[in-house]
Amino acid sequence: MTQETVIFLAREALSVVLLVSAPMLGLGMLVGIIISILQATTQIQEQTLTFVPKIVAVMTAILIFGPWMLTVLTQFTQNLFSELPNFIY
Repeated sequence: MTQETVIFLAREALSVVLLVSAPMLGLGMLVGIIISILQATTQIQEQTLTFVPKIVAVMTAILIFGPWMLTVLTQFTQNLFSELPNFIY
């Protein structure tokens, strides 16, 4: 396996990880910003107030985007296994 092949595989794996994790991170960040604005306007500075809505948002994102994330990961794995003979020299 050449250096270019390893870099290509690492780049593809990182792009799949970023693509799959984006919905959960995005919704968690959006809920965090909304809770922060709510805390700033009401002057309630409770640190534990942000955790439950973020957890609920991330779990909701997993439920909504789960089938799509599984499809992306399955396609990546199938492509990796189908191209495996080409990586071995």
